Amino acid sequence: KGKGPQGKRITLKVAKNSMRVLFNGRRRLELSKMGIAVFPKCLLELADVEEIDLSRNMLKKIPNIIEKFQNLMWLDLHSNQIDELPPEIGTLRNLTYLNLCNNKLTTKGLPEELTLLRNLRTLNLGLNCLESIPTTLGSLKELIELGLFDNSLTIIPKSVKKLPKIERMNVKRNPLPEFAKEEEPIDTIKRIESLYLVEKKDLCNSCLQTCQGERDELHKLEDMTPGPSEKPNFTSLTTPNSIAIDNQEEWRIK
Repeated sequence: KGKGPQGKRITLKVAKNSMRVLFNGRRRLELSKMGIAVFPKCLLELADVEEIDLSRNMLKKIPNIIEKFQNLMWLDLHSNQIDELPPEIGTLRNLTYLNLCNNKLTTKGLPEELTLLRNLRTLNLGLNCLESIPTTLGSLKELIELGLFDNSLTIIPKSVKKLPKIERMNVKRNPLPEFAKEEEPIDTIKRIESLYLVEKKDLCNSCLQTCQGERDELHKLEDMTPGPSEKPNFTSLTTPNSIAIDNQEEWRIK
């Protein structure tokens, strides 16, 4: 007791009032943003639901009683503090959607039983602490969407890359070798490497015409460049910061 946030206590009555029936007939428990720190055991009374939304809470653990929810097809646990999954997660054979984004999952926190979710179509593991992903995830042959962004991955296993039905795989912001060297920006401005100064009389007619043409183009650009406005514009300064407050008399427009 007294260690960590206690969270909000969810009663069976609160849980029942959070039940929604979707247009497809599925029943969803909507318990997002409820301040829940511990998986409510009272949910066992509603273990026949098809969908559970426990996102944006303070959950650190998913208990092994998750195996009681055998009808579960959709489970959203994003934006919690979960660092590992129980092996019992693999018993949810009807699960097609699993969102674990924005947690504290490590590679060790992914049980091998995760690969038993053979009907899984969407798996989001983005924004976690993964340094690698199991090659066995390649056994999830029904996967269509896979989120791996914002981790510490240095390699994506071939078995995962070659998933037969994968359509979207987000691996952005990982230290992957293929993204290590970003393409250099194209320099649209021609840089002058050498500059030669001569007098007009030393130029031939052809060179003189070329120089005059380029000089005319330069004058046109100068004419198009707007001059400094009479009054500076501070549209981005909605309120002065702490440094500016002391010096605001120096920059305030009178």
